[in-house]
Amino acid sequence: MTGGTAAAVEVRDLGMVYPGGIRALESVSFEVKEGEFLAVLGLSGSGKSTLLRCINRLLDPTEGTVHIFGEEVTALRGSALRRLRCRIAMIFQQFNLVKRQTVLTNVLSGALGRSRLLPSLMVSFPQAERERAVAALERVGLPGRADSRADALSGGQQQRVAVARALMQEPQLILADEPVASLDPALRHSVMRHIESLNREEGLTVLCSLHDIDLVTRYATRLIALRDGQLVWQGSPSNFDQKTFKEIYGQDAEPASNSGY
Repeated sequence: MTGGTAAAVEVRDLGMVYPGGIRALESVSFEVKEGEFLAVLGLSGSGKSTLLRCINRLLDPTEGTVHIFGEEVTALRGSALRRLRCRIAMIFQQFNLVKRQTVLTNVLSGALGRSRLLPSLMVSFPQAERERAVAALERVGLPGRADSRADALSGGQQQRVAVARALMQEPQLILADEPVASLDPALRHSVMRHIESLNREEGLTVLCSLHDIDLVTRYATRLIALRDGQLVWQGSPSNFDQKTFKEIYGQDAEPASNSGY
């Protein structure tokens, strides 16, 4: 399910200056339609991670606004911000699992936003939630691993646990920050296919930063590109060519030999 007409995310004139005067984003504006899979391209340090963290308010932008499903995220505080975040799942490059906890407990943490505080702190969830967590693990190809410690899994398996945790959250929007950058090339597609499934089959909107051009053109329905904190290009994968690649990554950059550019 792609190409919805309503905007899930609206970013307007977004700017971010870190302490010390380091500018990470400057006047970035774009929209993500409901059901889109939007990829964010750019070199390391171009502002991709900062952008996603500003959208989710893990960072407070210094300029501009972000609207998610019509709500101005940059104006929300307290319980209102927490309620909105329940609709947004974040998948991190380094998985962000509790390594000493079981796989099942890590997946169940995706339900914390709708669970009673005391039982959840004691890792006590209703049977229905536990069954949903097991089903989520089966969905990402990890049946029978619920009782394993998270740190006993490979990197690719840990990231699939993170995808299952996102699914458990029942979000409407997924923000994925370089979700396969820590994985071997052979494992990257296995994780990206699960994220694609959430987009295509569940209709979830996905905003995903990536640096692998092959992955970008394979999975995204639309692309934007950052360079030095500024939006320098946006378009469809079919319009992404070698000239565009050079504009984004520099004239001396060379695409991977199997990218086709």
